[in-house]
Amino acid sequence: MRAAVVSGYGEHPRLGDVPEPEVSGPDEAVVEVLAAALSPRVRSQAAGSHYTSTGELPLVPGIDGVGRLPSGEPVYFLLPDTNRGAMAERVTVDLRRTVRLPAGADPVRIAAVMNPAMASWVALRRRAGFQPGQSVMILGATGNSGRCAVQVAKRLGAREIVAVGRGVERMRDLVGQGATRIVGLDESAERDLADAGKEVDVVLDFLWGGPTRKALYAIIPNRSREEQLLTWIQIGSVAGLESSIPSAALRAVNLRIIGSGQGSVEPRAYRDEIASLATEILAGAIAVDARPVPLDEVESAWAETDGERIVFVP
Repeated sequence: MRAAVVSGYGEHPRLGDVPEPEVSGPDEAVVEVLAAALSPRVRSQAAGSHYTSTGELPLVPGIDGVGRLPSGEPVYFLLPDTNRGAMAERVTVDLRRTVRLPAGADPVRIAAVMNPAMASWVALRRRAGFQPGQSVMILGATGNSGRCAVQVAKRLGAREIVAVGRGVERMRDLVGQGATRIVGLDESAERDLADAGKEVDVVLDFLWGGPTRKALYAIIPNRSREEQLLTWIQIGSVAGLESSIPSAALRAVNLRIIGSGQGSVEPRAYRDEIASLATEILAGAIAVDARPVPLDEVESAWAETDGERIVFVP
């Protein structure tokens, strides 16, 4: 069976042959993979840098995708931590981690949007207890996950949506997707962050590292009301695995710092949110630019870093 294979960390996956997948229980099935997206999470999996990495090689990357059950039904599937990922012709899935899709659903579209949108969707609905009318700041709004977060926040009824990222011009189009303010991470970022963060309720942080430190130092001393809860949700770490947090921030204002990921939400609740999000995507409420690429071209496509979401099609 053909699959993308990582033989060494730091190397791009190459097309290779792997054994056929097998089932080991009544809750499993082998699906024919229709589409599997390349995301930062998948890149870190393939690089061995994600916190779930076991160090075992070789591995087939891919954490989710769209496939066809033996019955012919299309499903979106989310894989557990495994070395037999979605970037293959077939993969074993846990049926309890799948969502049925309507016949005719575009597999590339679903595969492209689910992972980046899921991060903010679950964070707001399950971790922040977000309510319509609250305000959201998105650190890292230039990536696909950040762009989806703008759309998710709008769909969930955010009153204000502050998009923060490098390159203001790259974020101009987010105004049309729901952003009410754009803040660039440049020399004047501290002043703009301080002003934008005066009354924000939730920060979705896809960056961590230096940008998070800068944002905390700018926002915390300038809150309009110290007692207003500020929920800071750590989702990604593209700017650094560690970030210093000023001790006074935890005492001076009502600050709550939490993380959001599969391990932070009960599995059944996570599956329910996946189903709800799939409905929104199918309705066209959330979208990203996606480009289907044949699995045969995995090695060359892996090196591309443009804004489009690459979706491998076996």
